[in-house]
Amino acid sequence: MNWYLHVLKNYAVFKGRARRQEYWYFFLFNIIISIALSMLDSALGNPGAGEGAGIIGTIYSLAVLVPSIAVGVRRLHDIGRTGWWMLIGLIPLIGLLVLLYFFVQDSQQAANEYGPNPKDPTSINLTM
Repeated sequence: MNWYLHVLKNYAVFKGRARRQEYWYFFLFNIIISIALSMLDSALGNPGAGEGAGIIGTIYSLAVLVPSIAVGVRRLHDIGRTGWWMLIGLIPLIGLLVLLYFFVQDSQQAANEYGPNPKDPTSINLTM
């Protein structure tokens, strides 16, 4: 849960680097929360809940849109790629597969143009 909160605290930080762990834990918690909100929308009978687009889930999705993009950009920075690669996700299927490939890659071992290696314990403090 700390990784999820860490991403939310860095709501619109597009500079720096994000480890795989930070990105994927944020992704996991987003999926879990989205499923729970979808069930809540269905239970409340909210409009659009049957199609998976209930009002509560939609509000949550809009609230985490910017942090999701920001952590994706920082994840790309971690492997030495520019954040503009996020736009390739707009290409159906192929773009998402390319981004998936990028997001599962390990961090660059040394510092790069986007900052020090976040795996280096002397470079960053993630305790909350």
